[in-house]
Amino acid sequence: MNYETILYDVDKRVLTLTLNRPERLNAFTGQMKDELIDAFDRADADDDIRAIIVTGAGRGFCAGADLSAGGSTFSHNDERTAETHRDGGGQLTLRIFELKKPIIAAINGPAVGVGVTMTLAMDIRLGSEKARFGFVFSRRGIVPEACSTWFLPRIVGIAKALQWVYSGKVFEVEEAADAGLVSEVTSVEDLLPRAREIARDIAENTAPVSVALARQMLWNLLGAAHPMEAHKMDSRGVLHTGRLPDAKEGVESFLEKRAPVFTGSINKDMPEDYPWWEEHKFS
Repeated sequence: MNYETILYDVDKRVLTLTLNRPERLNAFTGQMKDELIDAFDRADADDDIRAIIVTGAGRGFCAGADLSAGGSTFSHNDERTAETHRDGGGQLTLRIFELKKPIIAAINGPAVGVGVTMTLAMDIRLGSEKARFGFVFSRRGIVPEACSTWFLPRIVGIAKALQWVYSGKVFEVEEAADAGLVSEVTSVEDLLPRAREIARDIAENTAPVSVALARQMLWNLLGAAHPMEAHKMDSRGVLHTGRLPDAKEGVESFLEKRAPVFTGSINKDMPEDYPWWEEHKFS
């Protein structure tokens, strides 16, 4: 597929997706949503891709929804109802949630509205010194979207989430780092190299099936009512991965003090009964 709003580049088993509407500070559109979802589908289907980085072209990461339609941007004056309308940002973050590859947000500049909420489903967020953030929905007369009311309190806690959402203010990267929204702050020049360093460490030193299962286990167990649910899932995971060739390779490479050569495939070696949780449908 030829993309018009994003760039798709693979190097050394790391996919970099670049939001590519720099003249609009990479403002989010329905087309961008569709292209990102397609890119994530491609990435999950490609065993040569071991990690994903998402960043923005130009001086912004994503300025939020494209407001070129003016006051009618969010009106949806058509036949959609509360039972049929689906938020586009939510469709995107739900697809990210289902990824079997680790994903890093390299936030190079302003990230507001959906520009920040899309990153909440990503695993690691790095911010450059030029990054700024804003959950600006109350200042636009709408509510938070992209499943952010589920993700944000789990990342920064309910008190900070409420403060940011109520005020709708735009805040600096240092405040984001203090609250744990971003894990590291870098210079603009060092942002992508640092993201690639993290991604390549995963690509070169970890077993793909192990990472895929661990990612889904960690995210899906966030709402578990008791640690027994984790014990059940851990037990299934250890049983399955322990029988794969990558488990033997992991132990032998450690004992032999050499780099591992993992050959597992998330498209061939995942458990036959995966996923291990109830599928949630929009209805």
